[in-house]
Amino acid sequence: MTKFLLAVHVLAAIIAIGPVTVAASAFPAAVRRAAAEPESGQAVGAVRNLHRICRVYALVGVVVPVFGLATANSLHVLGDTWLIVSIVLTVVAALVLGLLVLPGQGAVLDDFGALAGSRLAMYTGLFNLLWATVTVLMIVRPGSTTGA
Repeated sequence: MTKFLLAVHVLAAIIAIGPVTVAASAFPAAVRRAAAEPESGQAVGAVRNLHRICRVYALVGVVVPVFGLATANSLHVLGDTWLIVSIVLTVVAALVLGLLVLPGQGAVLDDFGALAGSRLAMYTGLFNLLWATVTVLMIVRPGSTTGA
């Protein structure tokens, strides 16, 4: 059962979190292009699509920590420091996405003139850095018996 839980956890992370990080990273540049050519419906459509991808996959991403916790419980590592740090960083990443990135994208979509692109790019970078750190912790896992 542990292998199944771990497989779902890893697949969910790849399938859900990957698209959010890529779409959120592409969003500020797409906004700059759309602001430079406001008459281009295609550029604005691309921005809207990137925001939709972020919203939908953020919801799907809830599966990642759910199966992560189930896997950790199965492996009896719920009290390990590396996992607690990962959980805290995951919560922070979710808060950054839910409270800063997605609302920031929504505000930009409401008014392209109120472009706060550099701040939004910073929040997106922070979100990506948090997820990269969690990923490294999951791979390296201090005290791991895999020898990796």
